[in-house]
Order: sequence, then C-alpha cells, then structure tokens
Amino acid sequence: MKTTKAAKPTPVKPVAKKAAKKAAQKATAASGKATGVAKKATATIKKAAAASKKAAPVKTAAKKAAPAKTAAKKAAPAQAAPKKAVVESHAALVRRARRINRELAEVYPYAHPELDFENPFQLVIATVLSAQTTDLRVNQTTPGLFAKYPMPEDLAAANPEEVEEILRPTGFFRAKTKSVIGLSKALAEDFGGEVPGRLEDLVKLPGVGRKTAFVVLGNAFGRPGITVDTHFGRLVRRWQWTDETDPDKVEAAVGALFPKSEWTMLSHHVIFHGRRICHARKPACGACPIAPLCPAYGEGETDPEKARKLLKYEKGGFPGQRLNPPQSYLDAGGIPAPPLGAG
Repeated sequence: MKTTKAAKPTPVKPVAKKAAKKAAQKATAASGKATGVAKKATATIKKAAAASKKAAPVKTAAKKAAPAKTAAKKAAPAQAAPKKAVVESHAALVRRARRINRELAEVYPYAHPELDFENPFQLVIATVLSAQTTDLRVNQTTPGLFAKYPMPEDLAAANPEEVEEILRPTGFFRAKTKSVIGLSKALAEDFGGEVPGRLEDLVKLPGVGRKTAFVVLGNAFGRPGITVDTHFGRLVRRWQWTDETDPDKVEAAVGALFPKSEWTMLSHHVIFHGRRICHARKPACGACPIAPLCPAYGEGETDPEKARKLLKYEKGGFPGQRLNPPQSYLDAGGIPAPPLGAG
C-alpha cells in the first residue's frame, strides 16, 4: 500500500507580497483620514456647543428683561383713563341749557346792551359802528356824531369827509361812513325818517344784517331776538349747545332750546358772561358760577385765586363799556366808562 505525501504550500511570490503591503498601507491611510475627519467634526460640534452655552445667558437676560415690560404694562393703568363720551339726549340738553341761563340771570340781573343809545336811530347806527371794534370805543365816539347829526336826515346830508374824521377811532372808518350815510338816506327816503320795526325791513338797510337787526328789535322795540356775536357763538359751542359756526345756524339751534320770550335776555346773559369770565383765550374757570354745568371746564385757569385775577369789568372792579349805563348796573357796583381821551 502506497503512502500519500502531504502537499507542500505554494510559496508566495515577492510581487504578491508587495501588492498586499501597499493595499494595507492604503487602508491604514484611509482609516487615518477618516479618523481625522471624525476628529474635526467632533471639534466643530464641541465649538458649536460652547457657543450655544455662551449665547444662553442672552436669552436668560431677555427673559429677565421681560418682567420689566410686564411691569410697564401693569403701571399703565395708573395714568388717567380717557373719559368716555357721554351722549346727551335733546331733553337733557334743553334742561342743562335753561339751567345755565337761570344761573346767569342770577349772576347778571343787570345785563343789558352795552351800547349807549336814546332811540332806535342811535342804536342802529351804534350797532353798525361796533363791527370790528369794542362797544367802549363806539360809546366814546357816538356822542360827537349824534351831537352834530341827531336825525337820519342830518346824517344823510353830511359831508363824508367830516363823518370819516369823527368815526376814525372806530376803525374801518371809510367803510363805516359809507354805511351810516347810506343807512340814513334809506331811512329818510323809504321809511319817513323812522327805523322800521320789522326784521325783513331792517336787513334791507345798508350795513344791517340779522345780528344788528335783532339787537335793534330786542332792545328798541321789545321784540325777541338772538344776537349771535363772537362771544355768543364761542360760549354756546363750549357749552355744547351746538357745534355750528354759521351765525344763522347757531341762532336756529339755540333758539330751539328756549322759549322765544327769553331770547333777548339770553343773549345779554351769554354775552356778559363771555366778556367778564369766559374769555376766548384764557377763561376764568376757577371763578365761573356755572362750572359744574360746563363741559369745557378746565380749558382755562382753575385755581380760584388766579382765576379771580382774570375777571373783567364790574366783576373785576374795572369800569364798564357804557358811559351812561342803566341804574341797575351802577347799583350792582358797575363803574361808567370814561369819555374818549379821558385816559
């Protein structure tokens, strides 16, 4: 029986050894590169984490700052909340308006037209001259005018230059001279030298509008009328009786709140109050007798002592506007105005 001999291993050739060695080296290098990339990635992650930790306090600070805003919001209600507009019914407005007039009637029982006059002719002329000037200046000027031209026929035939010189202190004297001479001619030629007692006739006269006509009707003829001058318009808007600015619309709106019989004295009460207490620029709110009824209270001086210093005419101890005021005004402490040039 033959014995089989074990096969001898085939010896590895030198070339194969070299190839295997190179492959091993490449694998090692690749592994090293992968390890380096992994390390770099790990380092990047660590840096990002560190940056995130540093940024965290900013968020915390923002969170800490948040309560400050909350506190500010909580503190806001401490400020005065805006007043809600109260809608006043027409009936409530009528009651308030009439109460204001009653209060003013007690404060100014001597209220009267603040133009000096002795007859309707003098009143209509004085009212025309009062445009763009004070009643005081008119009252200081008309004595000289009526002394020289006492009747409409006299003024109608006057020399315009002579009338202009007399009226110069009232301002706009040329236009006013034209108006009063033209008015006097119309009275002499169309009404027999008499001032008419009807609104429709009065407004046809040169220089006479509804305001002037109602002054004449109410104070020379005893016929009720509302006089819408700057004082009247300002106050009725402050009191929210109307928001109209056109005089005719103001007249209609206010007239609807009162009986017709009260219109003339209502006008005097409101105008007196506007000239003495409820001034255009700085009303004396702290000295106003109708402050509780006034929606505009606080627009002017509310300190009583300071407000009293703003009062004018008899309320402040100063002369009035008429040189010849009614006795009731004098009895209430009123002081006559000085004549022109008396200081």
